[in-house]
Amino acid sequence: MTNTNNRTVDGGRTTLQRAAQAVGVVFLLVGILGFIPGVTSNYSSMMFAGHQSEALLLGIFQVSILHNIVHLLFGVAGLAMAKTVSGARTYLLGGGVVYAILWIYGLIIDRQSAANFVPVNSADNWLHFVLAVGMIALALILSRDTRTSSKRA
Repeated sequence: MTNTNNRTVDGGRTTLQRAAQAVGVVFLLVGILGFIPGVTSNYSSMMFAGHQSEALLLGIFQVSILHNIVHLLFGVAGLAMAKTVSGARTYLLGGGVVYAILWIYGLIIDRQSAANFVPVNSADNWLHFVLAVGMIALALILSRDTRTSSKRA
């Protein structure tokens, strides 16, 4: 049961909200793990920003301090926006669009240039693609379920 501001009255969460919350938690964990030596290889080469950072989260994904901070902020945003159905949908859909743009950006930039300030590598690019598709799909599919069940109520 929901009230007019899209908050659940009984404190429960919709599947859409739980999905946004889960995505937010994953981003928080990734942001934290990016600052842990061992989980992040070449940790001593991590820079604040730029393609010169050779730090690799899980030995695969190129990261920097800025990249990790972005993950942390994205995680906090997910947890905050998951409090309402509309916020959860906006987070998943908007985040998916942002990751689609990052995927395209990562494909077209010269990775050895200053344009690669986050930084990204091929593994990051394909992860961004998967995140874009996954987040947009969650937003659309789970929003449809929310609309359908509210029409029945």
